[in-house]
Amino acid sequence: MPRQGQRILVFDSGTGGLSVVRALREQIPQAHLTYAADTAAFPYGDWNEPLLVERICSAVGNLIAETAPQIVVVACNTASTVALEQLRNRFNVPFVGTVPAIKPAAALTRSGVIGVIATPGTVSREYTRALVDTYAFHCEVILHGCEGLAGLAEGKLQGRAVSIEDVRREIAPVFVARAAGRTDVVVLGCTHYPLLLEELTEAAPWRCSFVDPADAIARRAADILQQDVAADACDLEQLAIVTGPEGLCSANTFAGFGFTQTKLLAMPVESDI
Repeated sequence: MPRQGQRILVFDSGTGGLSVVRALREQIPQAHLTYAADTAAFPYGDWNEPLLVERICSAVGNLIAETAPQIVVVACNTASTVALEQLRNRFNVPFVGTVPAIKPAAALTRSGVIGVIATPGTVSREYTRALVDTYAFHCEVILHGCEGLAGLAEGKLQGRAVSIEDVRREIAPVFVARAAGRTDVVVLGCTHYPLLLEELTEAAPWRCSFVDPADAIARRAADILQQDVAADACDLEQLAIVTGPEGLCSANTFAGFGFTQTKLLAMPVESDI
């Protein structure tokens, strides 16, 4: 089991990665977590890809210098699909990424029809299509980029009501009925989406399995920490960091996930996206 005092940095563009925090706290309850939301640059889906890679690497570099983690969990599908390789090349710390859970979905489906909901950027990237070609080539996979679902999740965390009709419109394209069967597994390809699991279940036109990768991410982080022989005891605050002042309004949200302090580490966006 990972030892007391091990430090994990969880990075996302917003608050969606809190779904991964929940799994990390269950798997590694003794670890010290720092959550970093790049709120100054949210949403990542609006960015030009080369600029986004530089933004993510710069932000993560500043956060590593600030928090000295023993592992970084990139709790963001977009950041993982565009920048995980560059992060691993630049920084001497283990990284755990987040990618659409297409492999377990292909093992779970009985009808052979799988839906994948993610941000438009994640859906369009070659990385995602390569996962389909590798692990779900024998299935019909419907990829759909949801324009507003992550925003609905952010709003829910801020206490705003979520319209089931809005959720239903966002996810409707992945629910199809074929002669051989209908969609029976839907991959949640954005870490925001598990925060809407109750609404997704209600909005679905029929029962299906929603696949959330958070538990697998937490298990991988635990495996890496178990191998770390350099862990030292420490008594750190459970800290949430935001990169723009607009993120400070999330203090109550972070508190609900066990973070006792919220801090602004300003990283303004200086380039056009």
